[in-house]
Amino acid sequence: MQRQQRRERQKAVAKPGEEERFEQFNPLTSAIIGAAMRVDDELGPGLYEEVCHRCMERELSDLHLAWRSEVPLPVVYRGELVDEEGYRLDMLIADTVILELKSIEAVLPRHEKQLGTYLKLAHKPIGLLINFNVDILRNGIRRIINPRWQSEGGRA
Repeated sequence: MQRQQRRERQKAVAKPGEEERFEQFNPLTSAIIGAAMRVDDELGPGLYEEVCHRCMERELSDLHLAWRSEVPLPVVYRGELVDEEGYRLDMLIADTVILELKSIEAVLPRHEKQLGTYLKLAHKPIGLLINFNVDILRNGIRRIINPRWQSEGGRA
């Protein structure tokens, strides 16, 4: 049942044939997921989000990946800046992947939508939502793509 639900969620996120556009990011997202797994292996589930965040910074630095934390995300509406810091990205890795970290009982659809909104506003191709408050970390990872992203110039 879980596998079928996962497939349905993936279909809702990516249209048929669309996933191939994002395969180029697999090595980067795999490295990020590997870093999260090292944090989880070392410290276990249930960490505070802030602790996970600091540990991820350390792991990503060890991998020599460029990252920024607490990145302000302005909101532009009809070509006009309406909020200079409307949102904050937990992390932006290699100016490509938005990483949203959680330590919550359950990831809800609104958390996935939140990351989707960040991807759209930031004009980034892909994001990872990682919940560290699970027994098996792999069950707490969601990969979200921005269907509006275009590889030429990176904007929709």
